[in-house]
Amino acid sequence: MTKTTSTYVAIMAGGVGSRFWPSSRSSHPKQFLDILGVGKSLLQLTYERFLNLCPSEHIFIVTNGIYRELVKEQLPALTDNQILCEPSRNNTAPCIAYAALKIQGLDPNANMIVAPSDHVILQEGAFLEALREGLAFTAAHDALLTLGIQPSRPDTGYGYIHFERTAAEGRVHAVRQFTEKPPLEQAQAFLASGDYLWNAGIFVWRVQSVMDAFRHHAAAIYDILGKGREVYNTPAEQAFIDTYYPSTPNISVDFAIMEKAANVYTIPSSFGWSDLGTWASLFAESPKDGQGNAALASAHLLDDTTDCLIKARPEKLVVIKGLHDFIVVDEPDALLIYPKNKEQEIKNVTESVKQRFGDRYL
Repeated sequence: MTKTTSTYVAIMAGGVGSRFWPSSRSSHPKQFLDILGVGKSLLQLTYERFLNLCPSEHIFIVTNGIYRELVKEQLPALTDNQILCEPSRNNTAPCIAYAALKIQGLDPNANMIVAPSDHVILQEGAFLEALREGLAFTAAHDALLTLGIQPSRPDTGYGYIHFERTAAEGRVHAVRQFTEKPPLEQAQAFLASGDYLWNAGIFVWRVQSVMDAFRHHAAAIYDILGKGREVYNTPAEQAFIDTYYPSTPNISVDFAIMEKAANVYTIPSSFGWSDLGTWASLFAESPKDGQGNAALASAHLLDDTTDCLIKARPEKLVVIKGLHDFIVVDEPDALLIYPKNKEQEIKNVTESVKQRFGDRYL
């Protein structure tokens, strides 16, 4: 390694999870829910996973200001300085630049992981191994590294990474191109070629490398948030962020820097990953009964019912007959019964709910 680096982690936890309505609400979105039924929220599981790579004081949560107390409640070991509160939702590029500038103020040589708070990792050992290899590579090279997932199907809902067949070092490969959510025929061709990976949105880099990338490729974000270098990690930080952060461009880190930079690398990985973006993805990750149902309910009687996702409160008995390929989600004030093959519409359903009933059920 060219420099001694310490590992820091920024966990992005500001989304609203509208595709998981009615369980996920704007006041209590999915990253704060025990979606998997294991007694811990997705955020808590993500935080605990990274304790294998760095101490708790090196883990930062970037979230919307309205979730500050939820983060403190679920992760009481964190100090207030480890909870970065965005005053607006401006996508991942400003979020990551803010976290990188803050960490850079604490440790200019920091090696940094950026990860979403709401993904499922079934094979934790393989996940940590890939990250350790990535951290070693970025410590020694001026590189922007992303973990790529070996695709198991031609999914049109993910971005794809086209990578060089020949490794640059170890399992690290140079990235040729990113492609956003391709049509089915293109996704099938990607899968058949063997040269493409799913883009999981999990990144590794030194803070200096990523800030150089922002300076070269996303100068507006760099200039706006860079004004606050003197106030990061001080009591004046939040006032600065509240004033300037909303004026940053609303853009993803992929569009802002990853698709433009020349020093982008990936590690082809397989560790039981799901972005858990929809009810159908939860269905795919859940154990099934003999009829293909994922019944996340304590008491249930299912007759002539197949391939359904059923999620209900633990105190409620669920009885269903003659239902096939549906999503059933029961919450105290809302009941969703929706065809599984149309679950991409659920995000739009919340818009209809808002128009008819206001924010009461959101």
